[in-house]
Amino acid sequence: MAGWPLITPQELIDKLEQTTLLDVRWSLNGQPGIDEYLKGHIPGAVFVDLDRELSAPPGAGGRHPLPDAWSFTAAMRRAGVSRSRPVVVYDAGDSMAAARGWWLLRYFGHGHVSVLDGGLAAWAAAGYPVATQPVAAGHGDFVATPGGMPLIDAAGAAKLGEAGVLLDSRAPQRYRGDSEPVDPVAGHIPGSRNRPTTDNVDEQGRFLDPDVLKRAFRELGVDGGAQVGAYCGSGVAAAHQVLALELAGYPAALYAGSWSEWITDPSRPVARGPE
Repeated sequence: MAGWPLITPQELIDKLEQTTLLDVRWSLNGQPGIDEYLKGHIPGAVFVDLDRELSAPPGAGGRHPLPDAWSFTAAMRRAGVSRSRPVVVYDAGDSMAAARGWWLLRYFGHGHVSVLDGGLAAWAAAGYPVATQPVAAGHGDFVATPGGMPLIDAAGAAKLGEAGVLLDSRAPQRYRGDSEPVDPVAGHIPGSRNRPTTDNVDEQGRFLDPDVLKRAFRELGVDGGAQVGAYCGSGVAAAHQVLALELAGYPAALYAGSWSEWITDPSRPVARGPE
C-alpha cells in the first residue's frame, strides 16, 4: 500500500542512499530537461525523459499518451527502478512533471513512490548538494503491472461531466476557450469544472496544506461521494491534480488522453465560456 505521496528535502537527505531518484524535469516550451539535468541535479538522480519514457508517441491518443507496460518496464529498469526500493521523483519545482512520474509508477504497480515537494528548487534552497556528473543507473527489476490507479477514457470523462465531478486542470483562458496556444481546438469538455493546477501550490511550488486543498475541492463539488476525474491538455497537469486530490483525501481518476485526445473525434461536443 502506498504511503504519503510527498517527501520534503529534509526527509529525503536522510534516505538518499536508500532511494532511487528520478529527475523528470520538463516543460512544454522551455529548456530541454536533459540540459537542465547536466547543469545540476540531486546526487544519485537519473534523468528520465517525459516525452520519450513517460509517454508513448503522440497521435490519436493525444500529445502524451500513456506508455505501454513493456515500454515503461524497460524505461524504469534502465533508470534503476526496483519494486522493493523507494522511488522519489522530482522536477524543477512545481511538481507538474514529477506528478506524471509519480502517477505512472503508481498506476503500474510501484507501492513506494513519492514526489519531492518543491522539487530541485526546494532542495537547493535547503542548502543541500547538487551534482553535475551524469549518473549511470544500475539495472532495476521493476515489472509494470497496469491498474494501480483509476483511469478513464473519453467516454468515462463524458460520463463524469454529466453525473460526477470532472476537473479541467488548465489555465482559465484555455478552459473558457478564450485562447488555445497548444491544441487546434479551444474549449472544454461539457460539464467539467475549472481548477488550474497552479492553484494547488504556493509561490515556491510546494503543495498547499491538505485542509486548504480539501476546502477548495469541496467548493467544486468534491464531497467524497461523487466520482471524481481530472484532465488537462495532454494528461501531465491532470496527474498533478490527481496528486492534489489525494493529498486532500479524495481518490480521483485520470483521463490520460485529456483534451488533446478528446478533440481528435469531431463528434465529441465542445463547450466554451465559463462553467
